[in-house]
Amino acid sequence: MSQVKTVVQDPASVVSAIESRFSCRAFLPDKPVARQQIEEILRIASCAASSTNTQPWRVRVLQGDRRDELVAKVCAAHDATQADPSLAVEYGEVEGYYPAQWISPYIDRRRHNGWGLYGALGIAKGEKDKMHAQAQRNYRFFDAPVGLMFTMDRVMGRGSLIDYGMFLQTLMLAARALGLHTCPQAAWNNYAKIVMPLIDAGSNEMLVCGMAIGYADESAPVNAYRPPREKVESFTRWV
Repeated sequence: MSQVKTVVQDPASVVSAIESRFSCRAFLPDKPVARQQIEEILRIASCAASSTNTQPWRVRVLQGDRRDELVAKVCAAHDATQADPSLAVEYGEVEGYYPAQWISPYIDRRRHNGWGLYGALGIAKGEKDKMHAQAQRNYRFFDAPVGLMFTMDRVMGRGSLIDYGMFLQTLMLAARALGLHTCPQAAWNNYAKIVMPLIDAGSNEMLVCGMAIGYADESAPVNAYRPPREKVESFTRWV
């Protein structure tokens, strides 16, 4: 059927996919995700818009031994960095992801999100070992059986990152349609020097982010945490 003439027969399901997406931080490690499911999710995601149809996304799918190898090496580096903070310079993210200087209201939202998450996990201020362990959950894909790594050709401009955002959101919604959950992860960028060789990325590529994908652990308290969203009138002006 023509895309122009296609009618969304169940709008509520589209809305449900959007509203039920959240950053899942606890997955069922023993419940595998079939390759056919991943391929279908990526096929749907490939329909995302991109400027002049450039489609700048490149995806690596990690399962089994390759996933475990990446997890082991990055977790070891993460532990080493805690023991010797000077190593952060060696492993530091290749491409800037966050602003060099935070300002309000963004820093306020970031802090609220961080302490809200720690609160759901029962982690108090000053419990550095617990914070380190929770941060390292990122590098274990939160136990998800599948990890995705997203790269982009360095020659592309920052507009391609906007395209990439649409691709990632479409992918996450496609995962919801198949009963799966996801967690997009910028944390991997801090160890791009380790990640990129292990996923056979070329020197012409940059790491955009990683993502955990699998079935959510519904019993995990962390998965009940939801950060607040700004009301429409707070970010919208009618002109």
